[in-house]
Amino acid sequence: MLEDKQLIFKFKHGDKDALRQIYEKYKDAMYNIANSLLNEPAAAEDVLHDVIVAFARSAPSFRLYGSLKNYLVVCVLNRSRDMLRSRIYNIVEIERAKDTVHAKINPQEQAVENENTAMISKALAQVPLPQREIIILHLNADLTFREIAEIQHISINTVQGRYRYGLEKLRAILNGQIL
Repeated sequence: MLEDKQLIFKFKHGDKDALRQIYEKYKDAMYNIANSLLNEPAAAEDVLHDVIVAFARSAPSFRLYGSLKNYLVVCVLNRSRDMLRSRIYNIVEIERAKDTVHAKINPQEQAVENENTAMISKALAQVPLPQREIIILHLNADLTFREIAEIQHISINTVQGRYRYGLEKLRAILNGQIL
């Protein structure tokens, strides 16, 4: 948190390296959230870049009242929602967010892992957006239910309920009960 405040101070005073450090620190989390919501890597990259460009332009007037991570997560959520609403793109099967090819994994294991990831991503895309957002924020962004409640301006009970119902729906989809 202190490191983020120092970076923000430098960023507001025109330090380009501070912006780069902020980007490097949070790019993976922001990309993973956008990619999980949109199910399209190219669109997720667009969201990431849109958020960073808007953030860079806001330097002179930027004021942070909470966590920098939470601020950036909200920006990614909002931009992702905008893209979903505008229907600029077709939702396609998710590609892996990170390259996980390792020398120790044989091709057969990699194929099974890719198939499982695609199946989970396709099922997650069928979960209603409010529930999906909470699942993604909790599991991918490592945010607590309290932080999610603050970000989304809803009660912690609502967050917990959406999370529970979202997981139940995801289990039902994966077990073939809902198609």
